Amino acid sequence: MNPRPPLVLTVAGSDSGGGAGIQADLKTMLALGVHGMSVVTAVTAQNSRGVHGVWELPAEAVRAQYRAVVDDIGVHAVKTGMLATAPLVDTVAELLAGTAVPVVVDPVGVSKHGDPLLAATALESVRKRLLPAATVATPNLDEVTQLTGIVVEDEDGMRRAADAILGYGPRWALIKGGHLPGDAAEVVDLLTDGTEEHWLSAPRHDNRHTHGTGCTLASAVASGLAKGQPVPQAVREAKAYVTGALAAGFALGEGIGPVDHGWELGR
Repeated sequence: MNPRPPLVLTVAGSDSGGGAGIQADLKTMLALGVHGMSVVTAVTAQNSRGVHGVWELPAEAVRAQYRAVVDDIGVHAVKTGMLATAPLVDTVAELLAGTAVPVVVDPVGVSKHGDPLLAATALESVRKRLLPAATVATPNLDEVTQLTGIVVEDEDGMRRAADAILGYGPRWALIKGGHLPGDAAEVVDLLTDGTEEHWLSAPRHDNRHTHGTGCTLASAVASGLAKGQPVPQAVREAKAYVTGALAAGFALGEGIGPVDHGWELGR
């Protein structure tokens, strides 16, 4: 009998186009050698051009999925993505409070196409209940503004953003700099726990097919944590994986295609 791989649970929405959400999370987990499991919070009708419909699941369905997985199979790390509404955020935060494993919170607010994926009424629940449960929070710059009001335009702004996010209670903040203005040749992210700083840079690839980047990064971080890696190592290795997936992103449909989760397979 083969040894059991580390177990990672994603709590997120479904992307029918397969580039982001639950689908991206499970592909990432498979690529990185962990066993992915899922709690679906919402179903989206989504393709390369945008989100055409969203249907949230009831809180009892989310709770039942979570308990079914965790109580029987167990889990070594949890990643959260699209939670959509305040009741779902509160439900997931309550479940996480009773699960003593690392948690990566990707505070998904809008899609790659600018479609809202989190109700404005849920922001306070994210701040007060979800972020305090996070081992690592991974907001992009738009989500930083949504949560804190800070508009980040440079690396000093990333420091201020990290301080503000850490003020809500996560142990580490990963502020993703991919949306910084300008045409810098590198993408720079800031990982900090308020004491130590890690500035992580990677080449910026000239490829518009970037759908699923945030989901993929957060799932890769969770995969590393499930393997027992310390946070800085998990984030460094996750960024390296995502950088390769971005470089290999491919056209799909008429709009923005996805990153290639299987880029290391050489296809």
